[in-house]
Amino acid sequence: MTYKLLIVDDEQPNLRLLQRLFASDYECFIASSAPAAIRVLEQHDVAIIITDQRMPGMSGIELLKATAQLRPHMVRILLTGYTDVEALVEAINCGLVYMYFTKPWNNDDLKLKVTRARDHYDSNKKRSALTMANDRLSQKLQGFTLKLVKSLVEMARSRHEDDYNHALRVCKHASAIARKLEASEDEINELATAALLHDLNRSQASITVPHCAAVESSAQQTHAECELRLLESIPELANVADMIRMQRENFDGSGDPIGLGGDQIPLGSRIIRIADEYDLMLRPKDSAPMLHDEAMRFLSQQSGRLFDPKVVDALSQLSPDIDDPNSKNLEAEMILADLNGVTAASQVHPARS
Repeated sequence: MTYKLLIVDDEQPNLRLLQRLFASDYECFIASSAPAAIRVLEQHDVAIIITDQRMPGMSGIELLKATAQLRPHMVRILLTGYTDVEALVEAINCGLVYMYFTKPWNNDDLKLKVTRARDHYDSNKKRSALTMANDRLSQKLQGFTLKLVKSLVEMARSRHEDDYNHALRVCKHASAIARKLEASEDEINELATAALLHDLNRSQASITVPHCAAVESSAQQTHAECELRLLESIPELANVADMIRMQRENFDGSGDPIGLGGDQIPLGSRIIRIADEYDLMLRPKDSAPMLHDEAMRFLSQQSGRLFDPKVVDALSQLSPDIDDPNSKNLEAEMILADLNGVTAASQVHPARS
């Protein structure tokens, strides 16, 4: 492989000298000005540029700044015949200059350093290729993860529309509480996803049902457990799975499945627990609904035993119209839009076998 080397200097003797010095080892291009150098860089994938600093119109450092995005992997060497410490320090700190030489230079030393610059160029290219491969893999994993979540959400909707609508409301309530607690956007996104899927860990063992219904209930629990274990097997969904798994823990340590208490319970689990209970009290299936104030009185009575006091307090500070069915459910809408977007993209660009 022959590497491309661009030499930029407004003094013709220097151009000819450097061209002769490197012509046997590199494909050399020369330019007597910064604009001419830019035209070369627009047409050729140059590996190394050696540019004089003091040139009319545009200095060497200005040239390197102007072309940093055009050829990001190119290794940049600056030649200077005078001391400009401040400009050199800035260029080096910004990563614009790999090394610099003062005039007059030593030919053998310059050739050795350019050889090292060539090796550095190879390292840059390999690192960039690895980064791009990792990015592509990350995008594929993210797409797979989102499609899995979408499938689980659609399965929940197909099983029971009311439970699906309940999950949407829990997502809205939980996200509002998390914002009140000043959680980060990433934390809120994970929490919203866990809230949409929180029914994967809903226990039905305490419900008294006829034998056939009990068999069906047991089968549903088995399916839910399998789905939850599937979430746990994916690193990108580990936090989501933990929030779902631990949402039945009590703040005083008397809950299930482990008996965690206080801050040992993931904050997302503590938020989902209250958001879930709150929505079930305002929109119960088999009893009269409570008003917001009535629900808050019950939650406050259990604060410190079943529920995290600071989460109860955050919910109490929210407006009672949090349960207004006409209010926007932004987090759920954004997640569902992301999920639908991934599905649409996969249909437009199907995976190749």
